[in-house]
Amino acid sequence: MTWIPLLLTDPSPCLRLRVLQDLLGRGDHDTEVRELAAMRDDDPPAAGLLACQGDDGSWSTSALEGNIPGGRLQATSQALTRLGYLGFGMTHPAVARGADYLFSHQSRDGSWEKVNIQQETSKGHDRGYYDMMPLQTAIPLRGLAACGYATDPRAEKAFDWLLAQRMDDGAWPTGVVNDNYGYVAGYRRIAHSRWGCRSNTTGALICLALHPERRKGEAARRALGMLLGRETRELQNIGFEVARTVGAEPAGGWITYFARFDLALILDLCWRIGAGTDDARVADLVACLQELQGEYGVWEYANRPQASRWVTFDILRSLSRLEGETHWVTFQPRTPFQPYQRGPRRF
Repeated sequence: MTWIPLLLTDPSPCLRLRVLQDLLGRGDHDTEVRELAAMRDDDPPAAGLLACQGDDGSWSTSALEGNIPGGRLQATSQALTRLGYLGFGMTHPAVARGADYLFSHQSRDGSWEKVNIQQETSKGHDRGYYDMMPLQTAIPLRGLAACGYATDPRAEKAFDWLLAQRMDDGAWPTGVVNDNYGYVAGYRRIAHSRWGCRSNTTGALICLALHPERRKGEAARRALGMLLGRETRELQNIGFEVARTVGAEPAGGWITYFARFDLALILDLCWRIGAGTDDARVADLVACLQELQGEYGVWEYANRPQASRWVTFDILRSLSRLEGETHWVTFQPRTPFQPYQRGPRRF
């Protein structure tokens, strides 16, 4: 038995539709594709969101499970991210209303309002509130790009703002506090970057990866190279981002939104941006994931087993679209990653 009958017999019409289109190459005029497309609104992961959308097009924090400090703006962004992943696009009325809500709260410079969060600090240092955080724009921009708005002029302005916050080394900082870069906790560190924040860099890179042109640019390629520098194998996190997106995992946090290092997410970014298995780090990542594939072709997501088939679909799509010879040029040497520096022993 292979993964095909397991995925195509799943009760979710959204999953079956994505499998037919993305893995089996069925077109929009295929009879089964059209039948499943008509059933998507009743699929529980989508139906729950569609039923609780506000009159103004937004979603409240009660619509999603988890701690959502960004309020309606973050909840609406994450709702659109889910709908986009499930296959809903700009032509769906709920998506269009949600996008209008997000764009109506966009600032003139292309960003969205920041969340009022104090910076983390090492002991003994004064704390201050962030004046800017890349995630303030990356989270809503991701929701819009996931639904097909990446090339909308208003979204392009947000991309320009996001790129303007990038540091000279190619990473994005935690934020800026009183004209200084914010503290970077060890779990969010990036190899070869003093102030680079992995959570903010991941958020910005996901947005770039969803843009048809910017995903191949220098900024995206360099940021991906930096994330690939974290050569850890945190197996318990594989598939977390997919599970969270479809609603199986809580969708909470702000600075910590991308705190988990999810190998399935990194592989997804690789094929979108153009890294291939001619990069030894990507080849090692592929080998690691292939070793974890189960007897029936499925990757088990133990924390939320109901998300396992979605995780399987996502990894299979990445593997099917990953190229071998890409002439990929990395900017970072292979360096063992260590979240926290070990201090010298006293004795």
